[in-house]
Amino acid sequence: MQQDIRNIAIIAHVDHGKTTLVDKMLMAGNLFRDNRLTNDLILDNSDLERERGITILSKNVS
Repeated sequence: MQQDIRNIAIIAHVDHGKTTLVDKMLMAGNLFRDNRLTNDLILDNSDLERERGITILSKNVS
């Protein structure tokens, strides 16, 4: 069984679209059902992050 696993890190200054990039990569990979898609960022899951429109805590995705 072959597994094509890629590990990447995204590093950029504050407010340069890191979370948006990862959200779009997850959507492009068809990891979510169409009925779960919203305009909200998937990785910004706390109320404070959604209210301010910024990612406060670091996240990992696997």
